[in-house]
Amino acid sequence: MAVSTVIAFYFIIWWVVLFAILPWGVHSQQESGEVAPGTDPGAPAVHRLWTKLIYTTVAASVVFGILYAVYVLDLIPYEFLKQIAKPPHS
Repeated sequence: MAVSTVIAFYFIIWWVVLFAILPWGVHSQQESGEVAPGTDPGAPAVHRLWTKLIYTTVAASVVFGILYAVYVLDLIPYEFLKQIAKPPHS
């Protein structure tokens, strides 16, 4: 697999994991009881973005490592993938 392909796969996995992790631990300003003037009450009170970026990087690296191992060790044969990707018979 080319290096550019590996980077692209990791980038896609990282973004998907980021959107899965973003809602973790979010409490709105309304829930916390302190709504800043001029902001939406549903806006996060504390976003902790840097922590979430670290969690995202670790989780995406684990997911990528598993998928890369499956690819390199040929745990799912290409012929099997071709077989299940065919349209169903009518």
